[in-house]
Amino acid sequence: MCVHLKFNYQKATQALNFFATKEGGEIEKLKALKLIFFADKYHLRKFGRPITNDEYYAMKLGPVASGVKDIAENSSFLDEKEELYSTQFLNSNRLCFSSKREVDSKVFSRSDIEALEFAWEKFGHFDKYRLCDLTHLYPEWQKHESALDRLTRVKMSFEDFLADPVGDVEKCYVLNDEQKQDIEDHLKNLSKLEAQWA
Repeated sequence: MCVHLKFNYQKATQALNFFATKEGGEIEKLKALKLIFFADKYHLRKFGRPITNDEYYAMKLGPVASGVKDIAENSSFLDEKEELYSTQFLNSNRLCFSSKREVDSKVFSRSDIEALEFAWEKFGHFDKYRLCDLTHLYPEWQKHESALDRLTRVKMSFEDFLADPVGDVEKCYVLNDEQKQDIEDHLKNLSKLEAQWA
């Protein structure tokens, strides 16, 4: 069963705003997208769900949260509600986006903020290219690496975020096999519930 969750555009916008603010008001889109990946991964592994609920795709430069990318780029794929909300907080240009207003942290749970802080503290000092290289060390991206020779993107699975990287690579929260199974079951139940309310 493929887990599908309802994208939270408000959390996605504020997560981008959070990282732009941490970077001094403006951040490169590619760097922000990698930091979102690490925050979502940590939150999924520790708390059983991602922050943004976004759909992830493996691309040449690593995992990309599709809806978050659209917000960072102020893309034409955004619906009216998403665009109206995100443009109140973010100003996008070609390679970067900047914060227009302070982060509305009311959209986040305490655990969301913990995950965002984790991503910034562990990975915020790296540049965008180093972050891309780091994301290539994770099995959820490596699984699709060969397919990216012929495809521009491949849909990723949240279940694969539970697999551990090889060697001395940051695990973004350590889990045993029983915990991994519990989270996978929880994700599937969440997905079923959201499908019923869709």
